[in-house]
Amino acid sequence: MSAAEESVRVWLVERTYSDDEQNLIILTYATPDGERYFRKERALTSFSDVRDTTAAVDVEPGNLGAVDDPDLQTQYATEATRMADEHDPEDVI
Repeated sequence: MSAAEESVRVWLVERTYSDDEQNLIILTYATPDGERYFRKERALTSFSDVRDTTAAVDVEPGNLGAVDDPDLQTQYATEATRMADEHDPEDVI
């Protein structure tokens, strides 16, 4: 089994700024069913520090958390499905 077969594709569903830390963006990606999520924190060190945020990323299953809140699960599923329908995984968002 290849690494690609072992990974799970998740789609960007939320981008927020941390309340605790300055210059920290929290990117939340979720599976299309909204049941699992992946959270990525990114520090904004400078304007010249360019790191693209893509519509989707592939992650190892062990790096995914469970979404226990049914309302949040529905929200994530709706947004992940919308992103998958409107964007290619490597599209910069």
